[in-house]
Amino acid sequence: MKKNVILTGIKPTGVPHIGNYLGMLRPAIKKANESTDESFFFIADYHALTTVKDAKLLRELTRQVACVWLACGLDPKKTVFYLQSQIKEIPELSTIFMNVCPKGLMDRAHAFKAAKQDGREINMGIYTYPILMSADILAYNTNFVPVGEDQKQHCEIAADIAKAFNAIYGQTLVIPKPDIIKQASLIEGLDGRKMSKSYNNAIPLFCSEAELLGYIKKIITDSSLPSDPKPTAHLIFKLFSHFAAAEQIKAFETAFKRGIGWGDAKQQLFEVMNEQIKPMREKYNYYMSHFEEVESILQDGAVRARLVASKTLDRVRGAVGI
Repeated sequence: MKKNVILTGIKPTGVPHIGNYLGMLRPAIKKANESTDESFFFIADYHALTTVKDAKLLRELTRQVACVWLACGLDPKKTVFYLQSQIKEIPELSTIFMNVCPKGLMDRAHAFKAAKQDGREINMGIYTYPILMSADILAYNTNFVPVGEDQKQHCEIAADIAKAFNAIYGQTLVIPKPDIIKQASLIEGLDGRKMSKSYNNAIPLFCSEAELLGYIKKIITDSSLPSDPKPTAHLIFKLFSHFAAAEQIKAFETAFKRGIGWGDAKQQLFEVMNEQIKPMREKYNYYMSHFEEVESILQDGAVRARLVASKTLDRVRGAVGI
């Protein structure tokens, strides 16, 4: 039976935080490592060009993101792990897909609409962002794209472009489907809003132990007791439940009902979070200081990725008559 192909990408536009880890990194890596399906994970450095205008910063962010993936447990033997910019077929596929993508589809794209609403400068990279994303997805005959609900549109646009291309040129491209990660949009930040760098409410994934405790102490609480109205409503409890074992969660819930102090609750949250993060933090620091090993992994991944992407490009070029 033919294996499914799963593809995931992340932009190097900031240091990954706890929300990224819980919402996307951890579930995606777990699925890739345990599944018999083929998986492609990439760092979307071309996409980052829409907002990151400093070459030195982009290189550093790309370096950090690559190390984060590996530190969190991504197995490069099971997953093709690569830099988007190392796949020369992607820009050419994107150029071809521009000729079957209607302008109205781009006008409705979330990234473009959000930039327009916020009054930000709109460059063509932002406007055509979904077409480049479609090239990323369609190049590898992707069946499923794990995404949060807020990113589902990108996969839907890729499917629309593939359908339009196939309608014109015959069956050439695989139609992808979104694989919604339900919790991806539900990770709250220090102030109770969705955890986001733009809200300045995020907890960096691999900050030091002292810094991690400091961030946890900043979680907003009020004069209410932990037991009011119910334990599971509190951000501290929600974060705890993402890192703790079932018996730990049950004991923590009991402590909440008995009126644990906020300071004690935050200390317990720190301990359970740090227990899981500490070994990954150590791996991250190792990879950051031995980046030549990471570069070797990315180069190997690019070779494997191009074997697939080049065949897709050959089919597409043949279909359009180039």
